[in-house]
Amino acid sequence: MKKEDVLQNYNNYVVGSYTRSGIVFVKGKGSYLWDIDGKKYLDFFPGWGVSGLGHCHPAVVKAIKEQSEKLIHIANNHYHPWQGLLAKRLSELSFGGKAFFCNSGAEANEAAIKLTRLYGRNRGRYKIISMENSFHGRTLATVTMTGQKKYSEPFEPLPAGFLSVPFNDFETLKSAVDEETAGVIIEPVQGEGGINVAEREYLKKVRALCDEKGIVLIFDEVQTGFGRTGE
Repeated sequence: MKKEDVLQNYNNYVVGSYTRSGIVFVKGKGSYLWDIDGKKYLDFFPGWGVSGLGHCHPAVVKAIKEQSEKLIHIANNHYHPWQGLLAKRLSELSFGGKAFFCNSGAEANEAAIKLTRLYGRNRGRYKIISMENSFHGRTLATVTMTGQKKYSEPFEPLPAGFLSVPFNDFETLKSAVDEETAGVIIEPVQGEGGINVAEREYLKKVRALCDEKGIVLIFDEVQTGFGRTGE
């Protein structure tokens, strides 16, 4: 298949969302990618950070190959050996507790919204406070929660119960909390908003405020989770 054929298929049959680079990649190995014409690239943008181990890491390829020859999918009303082991490992590496598996960051944030509202329901709490310049997804609820109007305005009227306050501004956040506040969501490092880093003391104050008020504190760690900061 030629590059022109690939681009034509996209133009004719794929609904556009992102502005694409015009490059057609067909192969990856480690930190490198190759396009359809054989040109080699050093990849500083590993799939929005998804490919943290590089492209086609031998251990990942081996695990996928071995599992695909045994069992690819079963419905979630049955058990299989690996989900529970992964949840245990995630629990050991983080704060303990249980894991809820999702297909994407937006879906994870949707689940966090629903969990937060369930937690606050009996007390009449439903509002969730996010930060300006944040980004939490493109579903209707997560794009509403995202603190950038350019993403949410085309879909108005939006779901109620979401408001945004300035990032790293504890006093403004504190004043925004009321009797209907159920949750606060923060990216420890904002990515879409411009690599803005939350101050350590700010996070400590937010944690203490949420504990005091019985508010769910959600950390969207798409930029920072599981070693992405190098620690």
